[in-house]
Amino acid sequence: MNPIALLARLGRTALAGLSAIGRAALFALRAFSHMVRPPYYPRELLQALLNIGWLSLPVVGLTAIFTGGALALQIYAGGARFNAEAVVPQIVAIGMVRELGPVLVGLMIAARVTSSIAAEIATMKVTEQIDALVTLSTHPMKYLVAPRVLAALITVPVLVGVGDIIGIMGGYTVAVQNLGFNSAAYLKNTVDFLEPLDIISSLVKGAAFGTIAAMMGCYYGMQSGRGAQGVGRATKGSVESAAVLILAANFVLTGVFFSL
Repeated sequence: MNPIALLARLGRTALAGLSAIGRAALFALRAFSHMVRPPYYPRELLQALLNIGWLSLPVVGLTAIFTGGALALQIYAGGARFNAEAVVPQIVAIGMVRELGPVLVGLMIAARVTSSIAAEIATMKVTEQIDALVTLSTHPMKYLVAPRVLAALITVPVLVGVGDIIGIMGGYTVAVQNLGFNSAAYLKNTVDFLEPLDIISSLVKGAAFGTIAAMMGCYYGMQSGRGAQGVGRATKGSVESAAVLILAANFVLTGVFFSL
């Protein structure tokens, strides 16, 4: 390929990527601005709280308990090579609270909630329901986007906290029932090892991941093309973007909290 043509293609790709990032950033700014300005729609917010928070508990709980149990088994098997089996409570606690709990909950929310939001809003756009909202003097950003983003910002940290607890208890159950650990000693080591910063970082990550998940669902839904293919592309793109951004945000936040 001609080097000039290659550079031109790379330039167009870079410009397209920067343009997409700019559009998403402006969309996020508009969403946050509508969250703090009246009018408000409490019914939509309550419905979003139910859909994002309460209805996500089963998948979050199951994911966390199996992850905690598997983590305990892996740490025990790995520690046995160095006669360090006793570190299971400490590593399960820090692994779940600092990393696995927030990330797994974030990815489950991206899989369940982001796809649902994107498909719902994209379908509304395809069927011209969003245009109908405009004709009724209802701002789509305020009615559709702001309640969902705010609900995710509120509920996902709670889900992360619940997931952390369930994951630790999954590790506790496996360690006590299968690996011969003393129940009281396991719980004491877990509580003694965790620090306030670990819990704070977990909840902050939950808030960030929830915001990303809801924002990507709303953004791709509002940008959807026409027809069933447009809805499908919006749904797929929203989940992919949310998952990648959650993992990138996890890296950044981990560096912020624990690099010192």
